[in-house]
Amino acid sequence: MTRTAETTRPQRRIFADLTPLRTSVDYRRLWIGGTISWLGQAMTALAISLQVYEITRSSFSVGLVGLFSLVPLIVFGLYGGAIADTVDRRKLGLYSSLGSAGLSIALAGAALLDYHRVWFLYAVVALQSVCGALTGPARAAMTPRLLPVEQLPAANALNTVTITAGMMVGPMLGGLTVGWWGYQAAYLIDAVTFTAALYAMWRLPSMKPDRAEGSSGRASVLDGLRFLGTRPNIRMTFFSDMAAMVLAHPRALFPAVAGLWFGGDAETVGLLVAAPAVGALLGGVFSGWHGRVRRHGVAILLAVGAWGLAIAVFGLTRNLWLGLLFLALAGYADTTSMVFRTTMLQAATPDEMRGRLQGVFIVVVAGGPRLGDFLAGTVADLTSPTVAITGGGLGCVLVLGLLALRWRGFARYDARSPQA
Repeated sequence: MTRTAETTRPQRRIFADLTPLRTSVDYRRLWIGGTISWLGQAMTALAISLQVYEITRSSFSVGLVGLFSLVPLIVFGLYGGAIADTVDRRKLGLYSSLGSAGLSIALAGAALLDYHRVWFLYAVVALQSVCGALTGPARAAMTPRLLPVEQLPAANALNTVTITAGMMVGPMLGGLTVGWWGYQAAYLIDAVTFTAALYAMWRLPSMKPDRAEGSSGRASVLDGLRFLGTRPNIRMTFFSDMAAMVLAHPRALFPAVAGLWFGGDAETVGLLVAAPAVGALLGGVFSGWHGRVRRHGVAILLAVGAWGLAIAVFGLTRNLWLGLLFLALAGYADTTSMVFRTTMLQAATPDEMRGRLQGVFIVVVAGGPRLGDFLAGTVADLTSPTVAITGGGLGCVLVLGLLALRWRGFARYDARSPQA
């Protein structure tokens, strides 16, 4: 054994496994292109919110940006998955990414022409969500075609690094860009960054779905939901995430608890929001151990349970730095859960169904936290933030335990023999 091998092997056990980037040129291009374009999208998302507020001076109007983004994402997420199971996924990803780039160019053009209309920004946000709902299932269904199944956990961990890094760095770059050069600069940078994603998609081979013999070639959303109804392990990945995001998602209460518990201000709110993202990023960076885990169901149960417990303890904490620590631990657990849930969905689903189930995945991931915000705010108004947060965390653990007892086979899931 060489000295180089001796020194690098321990790092592989700790840090993110880069094997997918080394073994698949196509995946490497897709990951790099997605990382670059995700930063641009995060810049545009912040720039749109800033522009809406500058036009209206209304926080409610800024809040509507999220609504115009969420509704198309949920509606078209399901149908985008069905389309991804019907057509060449490469072409679908290429055309929808081209549409997103065109929308960024339209935003830049409107800003350069001093055309400041809120309805126009809302319309662009909605169309961006449609493009994203088409790209997402197609892109996720490509990964199992580009990599062997044993590399999927590493690939999904790398994807979480892209997402969390973009969420942390993109808004900061967007704010600086708008402040220095205006909205049009942020939108133009976003349009340029899409070229990386477009190039990666263009270089991919054809990605037509593998269909069973005798299949009609049509992909129905209802067929996908019926398939999901016969696959308890895949259903459990969705149920476990909903338990965490609906019952134990305290984000909506951060403005209240920042002042009530920690005597802070807007900066404190920013720290509370950033802490789970920092934990999530660390979860992706220190993910080298994921590839050695075979009992993915057990890993998901432990990770979601850790999320619920960390949120429950945060609800009892009145020291800011200790609270931030538990929020970061929750973010780490969430990334771990995400990696194994995504891997199980990709490995245990036949290729002809992957697009549709990825569409359901998008709906769950997008809708769960919004329902969680509503539930946490309602319970806090009726009782107190402590009851909402700590009760929600404990409720997550309780519901998760009941789900595990109801579908006991989930804990026996073995990645070496994926069974949906």
